[in-house]
Amino acid sequence: MSLKKRLILSNIGMVVIPILALIIVELAAGYLFFYVLERKPEGEDMQVFQTFRFAAMIVILAITTGILTYSISRSILKPIEILTITAKKISEGDLNHSCASDQKHELGQLSNTFEDMRLKLKKAAAVQQQYEVSRQELIASISHDLKTPLTSIKGYVSGIQDGVAGTPEKLNRYLSKIEKNAHEMDVLIDELFLYSKLDLEKIPFAFENVKLDDYFHDFIEELSLTLEQEQGKAVLIYDPLQTYIVEADREKLNRVVMNISQNSLKYMDKSVKDIQIILSGREKEVQVEIKDNGSGIRKKDIDHIFDSFYRTDESRNSSTGGTGLGLSIAKKIIEKHGGKIWAASEPGVGTSIYFTLKKVNEREENIDN
Repeated sequence: MSLKKRLILSNIGMVVIPILALIIVELAAGYLFFYVLERKPEGEDMQVFQTFRFAAMIVILAITTGILTYSISRSILKPIEILTITAKKISEGDLNHSCASDQKHELGQLSNTFEDMRLKLKKAAAVQQQYEVSRQELIASISHDLKTPLTSIKGYVSGIQDGVAGTPEKLNRYLSKIEKNAHEMDVLIDELFLYSKLDLEKIPFAFENVKLDDYFHDFIEELSLTLEQEQGKAVLIYDPLQTYIVEADREKLNRVVMNISQNSLKYMDKSVKDIQIILSGREKEVQVEIKDNGSGIRKKDIDHIFDSFYRTDESRNSSTGGTGLGLSIAKKIIEKHGGKIWAASEPGVGTSIYFTLKKVNEREENIDN
């Protein structure tokens, strides 16, 4: 019941209840006083009865007013008290004090609205805390990954300055190492710059209609040249009767495909390297699968490979190298396209990276053309 109805009924009750109670008390008292006790309705006896009736009226009014006032004030003041306590707790940083109410009146609704706000603040605080932890981990990872090549460069430079590289061959080898480490730092900085701009949504996306079958035909040709040198092959699998036109930023899509394929090539341990790109058309999206026959990923790692700086290598200085940001960047780009990205893998057999892109309606495509 709403507070408005309660107040109206309370006011009516403060008038009606005392009148009814007074009539009942007066009838009962009159019967007891004049018939049972055989007092006369005049003189001193009547004065005593009038005094009793007046006292009864005051008592009835006091009791009725007290009960109704307590009932109404409790339904109003109790929720306000709980809200006040909760607001104070929140101001002190304590988001664990609940103010949920099972009452249906306005203050009950206000309490539940305040409770929803508290829960959202608590969730936001948890997200902020996780973000802070991630930020600290990111800084630690950046520091580590920049310090490793920088330390190597300083070592080689010191060697050159101290005359350790005494021959032209050794000097060239030292300079090549310096160049290699400087290049690794440059790549890491570029990846970090792209990652941070994607995270801050500072990179514009130029969406256009892209025919994925034609796009991957060109990509497979380039990839095959790389794999031929290592007796490998790259294959595109799709249904030529279907259309695979999607809305995508071609440049960003290139980055996604390159990051995934480079990651696949990095972990291939078979004598014959094999990469398959499989297109699957659906009603509203196209699914792309990039499948390799590499070393595979352990089950405990599969859910984390899209995390920033996550590597499945036990050592950060493994021979595979890499910044640990490639798949994180791919995930952010695909999500900006409104798609999803995930992985499936079997250790020793290979890994498949899947992602989806929004499909362009054939009717819309015909209109555009």
